Amino acid sequence: MAKIQMKSPIVEMDGDEMTRVMWRWIKDELILPFVDLKTEYFDLGLSERDKTSDRVTVDAADATKRLGVAVKCATITPNAAQVKEFNLKEQWKSPNATIRGTLDGTIFRAPILLDCVTPAIPRWTKPITVARHAYGDVYKNIEQRAGGVVIQTLHNTEKSIYAFAEACFNYALDTKQPLWFSAKDTISKIYDGTFRDIFAETAAKYPSVDYFYTLIDDAVARVIRSDGGFIWALKNYDGDVMSDMVSTVFGSLSMMTSVLVSPDGKYEYEAAHGTVSRHFQRYRDGETPGTNPVATIYAWSGALRKRGELDAASLSEEWRGESALAVFADNLEKAVIDTLSSGIMTGDLAGISSIKTETVNTLEFLSAVRARL
Repeated sequence: MAKIQMKSPIVEMDGDEMTRVMWRWIKDELILPFVDLKTEYFDLGLSERDKTSDRVTVDAADATKRLGVAVKCATITPNAAQVKEFNLKEQWKSPNATIRGTLDGTIFRAPILLDCVTPAIPRWTKPITVARHAYGDVYKNIEQRAGGVVIQTLHNTEKSIYAFAEACFNYALDTKQPLWFSAKDTISKIYDGTFRDIFAETAAKYPSVDYFYTLIDDAVARVIRSDGGFIWALKNYDGDVMSDMVSTVFGSLSMMTSVLVSPDGKYEYEAAHGTVSRHFQRYRDGETPGTNPVATIYAWSGALRKRGELDAASLSEEWRGESALAVFADNLEKAVIDTLSSGIMTGDLAGISSIKTETVNTLEFLSAVRARL
């Protein structure tokens, strides 16, 4: 079978621990047999970041700005104990924070819904998309201890907040969904208040978008009582926490799509979860654990679809048409859903499924998807 050709490469960012292992398995089983894959590869594994003094992360972010589409594996953000464990030069900051700061985009995270998995909140019958600001906040903070006092300094820029608001309203317009924004401007009158004011100013430019602002306390209560079907825009840290809550309610952290969109139309796709350290320990002990690979598969399918769409759009009108790469991405996601709907799934979903299931390990799941692709 002739492989699907790629006109332009994407940026590929490898990662750490169990997700790094799954990264290779997914490529070998579901991508490379069908696609003549073109990537600019960057190893963002912790050892390589340390070896390059984190230059490799900066280079990967710059390559994303140049090529326009990236796919990223989960990575470790080391804590103090891991600095000693891995003998690191220093406690490197989050690679995600570096990349997001460079692209200054907005992260859109949405659950992957299955008919056979009822959300922990049964009222949630429609997806809730979390739009997370991707610049500044605690991820670019300055901290220190001084005389028994712990100090933290945060910053943001009005330019970035305007870009965040524009991205959210455009996404709401494109997807025909209501847009909610929530913060704590009663306490943080300047920092959070600036977000509130810029969103209100931007809302005036998008009268057809059903926009709603409320305090984050009230928003949480309203979200729990809702049936879903809206975009929830949040500051960086709030979005980090709430997207984990939303994905868990819908079924699993591994059932969440995540894409970073920059103001100038650059895209970085990733899984919303971490490196799955516990499963990695079992893998090193010789097991093949049942790590759910769905979010990582969707990161690949999202990046390949977007690459195909952008390349097709760059052709002259007479040559423009449906991208084979985008069709492949659609078929890959359909194969994943078909596999799960047949009852073949990893343990995290099998335990909450409403149908008879066959619990499999990661390689067995990938093999089942391949058979349906």
